[in-house]
Order: sequence, then C-alpha cells, then structure tokens
Amino acid sequence: MSTFTLPAGHRIGIRLLLTGLLGLAGLTSHATSLLLNPGLELGTSFGGWQTYGANTYNLTNTAQAHSGTNYLKVYQAFTGAVNYDGIYQDYIAGPGAAYNADGWFFTATNDAVAGQNIAWLEVTFRDANANVLALYRSALINTNALATHTFPKSVWTDLRVTNQYDPTTFQVTNTVSKLVAPPGTIFLRYQIVFYGDANYSGGSVFVDDLNLTQVAGGPYGNMNIVWSDEFSSNTINSSLWTYETGAGGWGNNELEYYTSRTNNAYASGGYLHIAAKKEGYSGSSYTSARMKSEGLFSFKYGRLEWRAQLPTGVGFWPALWLMGTNIATIGWPNCGEIDVVENNGSNPLDDQGSLHSGSDETAHYTFIDGTSVTNFHTYTLDWTTNAFLYYVDGHLYETQTGWGTSTTNSYPFPFNQPFFILMNVAVGGSYLGNPGTNTINAGTTFPGEMVVDYVRLYVPTDPLKITLKKTGTNLQLTWPSNVVCHLQTQSNAIPTSLGTNWLPVATTTNQINLLPGKGSAFYRLTSP
Repeated sequence: MSTFTLPAGHRIGIRLLLTGLLGLAGLTSHATSLLLNPGLELGTSFGGWQTYGANTYNLTNTAQAHSGTNYLKVYQAFTGAVNYDGIYQDYIAGPGAAYNADGWFFTATNDAVAGQNIAWLEVTFRDANANVLALYRSALINTNALATHTFPKSVWTDLRVTNQYDPTTFQVTNTVSKLVAPPGTIFLRYQIVFYGDANYSGGSVFVDDLNLTQVAGGPYGNMNIVWSDEFSSNTINSSLWTYETGAGGWGNNELEYYTSRTNNAYASGGYLHIAAKKEGYSGSSYTSARMKSEGLFSFKYGRLEWRAQLPTGVGFWPALWLMGTNIATIGWPNCGEIDVVENNGSNPLDDQGSLHSGSDETAHYTFIDGTSVTNFHTYTLDWTTNAFLYYVDGHLYETQTGWGTSTTNSYPFPFNQPFFILMNVAVGGSYLGNPGTNTINAGTTFPGEMVVDYVRLYVPTDPLKITLKKTGTNLQLTWPSNVVCHLQTQSNAIPTSLGTNWLPVATTTNQINLLPGKGSAFYRLTSP
C-alpha cells in the first residue's frame, strides 16, 4: 500500500488488488500443489503424468514410500548411448508468475547412482511451441554428491528447485528463491529427469511427494481479462449473446429443438443455465438452447477460459466451442471450428478438444481425481498464431501446432481469422452414435443442465495498476481501459481484511477526479 501526502488536504492511500482464477493474486501464497497426483497414489499407471524413457515405474510399497503407498522408481535405459528417463506434467502459466518447486528423492545404498548417471528435478518455462525460455533445476544427484554426503544414501531428501541455468549452455547462472516465468511464457513443465550415461552404469532413484506452488504474481502473469461475462445479473446480456433456434442441429441429427425461451436458457445466482428438457415442441421430443456471440463479439488469438459443469446421461451432448465469423460466406468446415470442450453424456469422465477445418485434430482428457464433468471445472484454450493448447483445471493435455486444410484452404487459414463463441446442450446426434428416444429416455434424467460460472478472454496487457496525477486543484486516478476491472474504495481506515467494507465506485470510464478534502481513502482495482 502506498500513501501520498499532497496539497489541499489530500491524503489518499491507494491499494491495487487483482482478483482472478486463483483468488487475490499477488497476495495469496498457494500452498496446495498445482500438480495432479503429486504423491503418485492414483494407481500404477501414472495418472496425470507423462512418462518418457524405458525405465520409469510406479511402485507400491508402504515401507519404502516417503508417504502413502506409491512412489516412482527410475533408472537409465542401458542403450549404450546417453539416454533420459522420467516423468513430467505441463501446467498453465504466464509471464511474471512465480513458483516454488520441490520433491523427495532417495537412492539406496545397495543401488546408488553410479558412473556418470545423474538425477534431478527440473522446471522449465515454455512458449506455445514448447520452446524452453527459462530453465531451473534442483541440486544434482550424482557420484560426487553421494561421496561428499551432500545427498545422503538411503535417506529421503527434499530437493528444492533453486538453481537457474542458461537454457542454451546448460550452465548455472544464479541461485534463486522462486522461479519466475519470463516474457512469452504460456506453460511450465515440471519434470523428473534421470540422465543415463553411455557406459551402462547402474543405480536408481526413488521419487515421491512432488510439489509445485504459485507464490507470487497473478494467475497468468501479465495476461489480463479484456472481455468476460460473469453472469452476475438475473438476465442474459443481450449485447453479448443471441440464439440459434430450430431443430436438427444443422446436420448433426440432433433430436432437440433449440429455443430462445427462459425455459431453456436463463441466468440465476451468478450462473448461466442451459437446460435440455424432455418435452414435445414443434415436432421435436426435446428442447434446449444454443447461445452464441455471433455479430456481437468475436476475437482472434488469446486465452479463453470457461468455468462450467456439464450434465451427464445417455443422449446429452454439451459443448463450449468457437466458429469462424466467415461461416456465412464460405460455409463449414472451411470457416473452421474450435471445440474447447465437448462431452458424450454417457462418459462423464471424458473431455474432448478438437479442431475442424477439413480434417480433424483432437485429443481427450480423462478425469482421474474422483471428479467428472458434472463438477465445476475450468476449461481453457490458448490460441496463438501457430498453436492451440488445451487445458483442464490448468493441466495441459493437448497441443496442436498444425492442422489439415481443405482444397480451398491453406495453412494457417482458417485459424488466423476471428471466431465467435457458442454454448449449447444437444440431445442425441451423430457425435453420440445417434441414440434413439427410447434409449435416451430409459437412461437419462431430465432436465439436464449446463451451468456456466463465467467466460473470460485473457490477453497480454500493460500492468493492471492505478496511476495518480494532479490536474489543477484535483487529483485524477486512471487505470487501463482495455482490461475488465472495477474501482473500489474504502474510506478513513486501513482495511482490516481484504474482503471487508469495499464499495464500488460508480464510473463508466477508466478515470475519476478526486475533489479536495480532508481525511483518507483507499482505492483498489478488482478484475473481473
């Protein structure tokens, strides 16, 4: 908090707070690990982790594990050439965000790391094409560390990532207390590495209780919200959304009739509800809603984030997706389609993200943590000039850096054009294998609702901050005009808590003039 003593009786305290996906960003230390399955307890298939190399194993032994029952064992591939084995996870990030990372390691006296073999924990910050922008590592487990007892044998040791390396020369350049994402960062990679030498040297390491926490910066660094709908009103914003109405799903063999009625789409309690109902309507057996921003809002490139829960049941086909604004002139699929999330209601553990432009590029995310699409999850899409990255709750599960084209399209078209947003719940259709009404009615409880908490678009911007200047006898507060944010104030006393007694300041612009007067006031920005 900065307090300014100024002429004409002004004493204005200004506090800048940013709120977003992770709460009060920059002020909250996120103690919970951002990793999926950090203790490796979700079975022996490395749920949430990607593996590489020949010799990575998820073992079960309560007496051997650092905690719980499961742990990682990793050793070299014995190929006669330098080789790498290990596991990794990719997590969403942004420039300026800062993290701590650590994990517990063990090498047994009777199978200690030998020869030129080395093991370590590594965090890299990467761009949309996975190029390494910054490299951090823990202390190395090698024969020197074992000989000097800086890493003791047969003792679980917590290795913290504190050494910064030059990602080109792989030389240590600094010792740090936190890992800061550099400009251009889209995601980070948390990685266990076992470097195997070419001499068939032996030794293995065990790894358990891995940890990655965000300790500073906003959830996405210098990315800020430039457009959003928080559905905080009890009416759907007609300046942002319109409806497609009719039957058949435009070639998808759907069984519902899409309406614009409040029976099928309404806002309540801070959420958007899209309800699929079993009812006869204009010759169809079901009704639902298909909302879109066509003609009202479109964008090209950015980080699009949805928080939503989806219905489950035979015949439900919920989707959050994008379509090219030029669909009316060149048709589908030439206009392009970006499916951020769609789900077959018969499989609530599956989320699918896809591109369509004359060919299909797609991947699936499987929930492993006891939740499903029926819980609230954050579905995020990074769309850059030459890459698409798909996330669930921050976990990267799909990257597309090339896409097929039709006879009339040439890469990177059509995904270098503006797209608009759609949200709908279909009933039946070709995506589901065309189940009939008898099958749907026997296996599904109606109504089924998609509930959307918010839709937000992030892009890199100038810092979200308040600036203060004197204009004549007045003081003027200004803040960025291209960021979705709101000015709040609290007078006369330092706030006792971040959430107490803050009042909105009524303004339709990005600046206000403060009249001369006595006393003190505190101001902050909240976003969205």
